[in-house]
Amino acid sequence: MLKQLKLLMAIGLSLLALSSLAQDRWPSRAIKIIVPVAAGGNVDIVARTLARELSKSLGQAVLVENRPSAASLVGTQLVAKSAPDGYTLLATSSTFFSAPLIMKNAGYDPTRDFEPISLTCKATMILVSGQSVPVKNLADLVQQAKAQPGGFSVASSGNGSTGHIASEVFSNRAGIKMLNIFYKGNAQALVDVISGQTQLMFDQLSTSISHVRSEKLRPLAVTSSTRSTLFPDVPTIAELGFPGYEDVTLNMLLAPAGTPKDIVQRLHAEVAKAYAQPSLVAQFSERGIDLVASDSPEQFGQLIRSEVARLAKLSSDAGIKAE
Repeated sequence: MLKQLKLLMAIGLSLLALSSLAQDRWPSRAIKIIVPVAAGGNVDIVARTLARELSKSLGQAVLVENRPSAASLVGTQLVAKSAPDGYTLLATSSTFFSAPLIMKNAGYDPTRDFEPISLTCKATMILVSGQSVPVKNLADLVQQAKAQPGGFSVASSGNGSTGHIASEVFSNRAGIKMLNIFYKGNAQALVDVISGQTQLMFDQLSTSISHVRSEKLRPLAVTSSTRSTLFPDVPTIAELGFPGYEDVTLNMLLAPAGTPKDIVQRLHAEVAKAYAQPSLVAQFSERGIDLVASDSPEQFGQLIRSEVARLAKLSSDAGIKAE
């Protein structure tokens, strides 16, 4: 009996040692980044660029898998429930903060179910309309929307998404009511705005640039506190009678809660190293995307908590309720 007990203890210690060794050698196989929106958008573009850079620096394949759904819920829930071993990560946007605030069954808690790794970029949004929409500027929109409550439709990638929150906060400030049309991603939403199926959209500047330049979309205003250098003639919402209005989308990289700290720190360091390349930063800046890494995972964690609190107040002030 004693020999059997010693044997079991020896096996247990060996397995513990092997587990520790496997962790020390992380990564020893491919890493998967889940993108909870459709391919082609801002989150997807940045995630694929990061995947390429991380593959080089980590010496293992880093693969991107799109799991699109309204408000990014399916992919986000998947990562929240994944093993905390550093092999499944989440690349997402500010929707990560807002969805649980206005959806009763979001299925995750942004402050408890994930390990923060780093911000990956900041992106300004732009309010655009289809060319067939009878408004020439923001003042026209507000005037007509007040005369026709619910008469204008606004597209977004789901309840609680960045575009949805931006439109609700603006509508509250302007004293208007618009009809929300929810999609599984920005790509189809943009197609419908261009074709006239839907009238308006708060979209990432990066994905609307080409359509604005080709005059398929009409720019009404940008959501940043200052004008975009890409469209210096397009005013900010703040300067058009809504002082203090600012809504810049944050993209980020996260891991499931419980992921070892050394893996989180390594991933953060590799993101920061990738962004030390001036050519890479310039490439994205030309598309209206500012690549930026957090100072540390801990600092990013503080930002998550402050953003959740800020958006909770905005949602409450705008009358956005959990559904």
